[in-house]
Amino acid sequence: MAAAGLLPVTQDLPTLHAKLQGLLWFLRDALSISNAHTVDFYTESLWEELVDLPPETVLAALRKSALEPQARLAESRPLLEAEMGSGITDFPKIFSETSQKLVSAEAFALAAKCFSMQNLGICTPFEQLLVALQGNQKQKTGENVKPVEFMNVKKSHEVQAMSELISSIADYCGIKQIIDLGSGKGYLSSFLSLKYGLKVYGIDSSNTNTHGAEERNRKLKKHCKLYHTQSRLDVSGLTLKMATETKERNEMKYKAGIAEICNNRPANQEKISASNFLPAVSESVISHIRKKMENLRTQSHLEENFCFDNALSLIDLLPVNSSEPTSSSQIPSKEIEMLEENKERRKMTSKSHESNIYSPLTSFITADSELHDIIKDLEDCLMVGLHTCGDLAPNTLRIFTSNSEIKGVCSVGCCYHLLSEEFENQPKECPQETWGFPMCRYLKEEKWCCGRNARMSACLALERVAVGQGLPTESLFYRAVLQNIIKDCYGITKCDQHVGKIYSKCSSFLEYVRKSLKKLGLDESKLPEKLIMEYYEKYKPRMNELEAFNMLKVVLAPCIETLILLDRLCYLKEQEDIAWSALVKLFDPVKSPRCYAVIALKKQQ
Repeated sequence: MAAAGLLPVTQDLPTLHAKLQGLLWFLRDALSISNAHTVDFYTESLWEELVDLPPETVLAALRKSALEPQARLAESRPLLEAEMGSGITDFPKIFSETSQKLVSAEAFALAAKCFSMQNLGICTPFEQLLVALQGNQKQKTGENVKPVEFMNVKKSHEVQAMSELISSIADYCGIKQIIDLGSGKGYLSSFLSLKYGLKVYGIDSSNTNTHGAEERNRKLKKHCKLYHTQSRLDVSGLTLKMATETKERNEMKYKAGIAEICNNRPANQEKISASNFLPAVSESVISHIRKKMENLRTQSHLEENFCFDNALSLIDLLPVNSSEPTSSSQIPSKEIEMLEENKERRKMTSKSHESNIYSPLTSFITADSELHDIIKDLEDCLMVGLHTCGDLAPNTLRIFTSNSEIKGVCSVGCCYHLLSEEFENQPKECPQETWGFPMCRYLKEEKWCCGRNARMSACLALERVAVGQGLPTESLFYRAVLQNIIKDCYGITKCDQHVGKIYSKCSSFLEYVRKSLKKLGLDESKLPEKLIMEYYEKYKPRMNELEAFNMLKVVLAPCIETLILLDRLCYLKEQEDIAWSALVKLFDPVKSPRCYAVIALKKQQ
């Protein structure tokens, strides 16, 4: 284990249970909003069913809340806790006790803020964790790998932050092997291997992804070596120029000097000194080269793994033929042997660095997957996953807890709508034994269920709204009105087919309806243009209802995500062999909305 500080203190299981209790108190009533589908907004009269306020009032309250300072939260939390406890409080009612409709948008917004991840006080700061992991040692980084040149801005941001954390955890635990579940295109895996010199197995269920990852890794590796060549150019260029000029100016003197040194050297001398070997070179030039050598020694772990042997000497910096005299008979056999060994060492080092320390593998991973069947040389390792979809994220944690070789885990999940839920309406004959949600005993005892629409809404990005990117209100409006047309004109109350991304290809509502009906296999010729536009004009004044309702769902989204992640953290806290576990905000949420990592380390044996 590297010399590092104690890991940050995290909240214990009883404290997390108290946080869960408060969150569930709020969500029991609010979940009806999250579970409503905007497609059915007009057909099911969702505004009248769930909200007892004008849409203008709701929008104004939510916009005001977004601009309020954090100090308001400090005032609201004690009132919320009193509401959850004794029931006697000055905090305004959020939902009607009789109709369960929303009656206070302002109280709703404050409660949603209080129960979001960033305000519950359950996250460990990323920078604090890095300092504890790295201690006084500087994290080894390779300047030669420039991720932004191979990825978009979002992926580059994610890979750089997560790879630094994973490398720090690996150093802290003294581990070199990484297993990247759901490795996809292999960006994280390639970066971990090329920049940090880690041995990475990237496992993905898609054979296409695996082959693509191999090709991308090859290109990245080639790019890395090109950057390395450029970084050494000043040293190798200086050495080559020095040797060439020396040969041209004083070839005879150079040869005579070599012969004289070799004939007169003491028998116990092991090496020719730099000043005798290159008699025409000034001490200042040699000193300069030595400084360059020292700089190269302290370069990144990447270069050590791909381009250097740890034991550098002056002879390593010279071109292979620049230091060899014209006749081998002028140098004693031991010196010839030494030079040959040096050349062979450089050749072997180059060949060894060609080895691929990132291995893409194709396999479908479940909670019961046997890693020894997939990875033959499995050893003490870390398991990681960057935006693992659906059940793969919770299964990553289950595999971590059930395999002794896995000493740590760092998992960032996504696609919450693809999670399987134990207490959702499942077919009775469903044989599934492990579920994506819930994981912890507390929520299992509560038999808590979110529902697919709520899990889908958890993927909404509140941060994007906060920075003014807005919501696709018109496209949602088009789809909701289309659903009313389908119900009234075709007698279809539930449409399981998806329209898809037709809105962006249409210039008007009329075109949108025509294309959508055609895609759904419905006869669009039976609907005259006038009738279609009558629906549009009828519901257009109520578009603000849909906008306000969708904003309510967006404000709730962080609370649903908090519930899912808190469930995973509590599951880890329940395991006896885990020494430390936490939730860490790794990414800028504007660049990468799914920004929270679940991290855990096992106790040392």
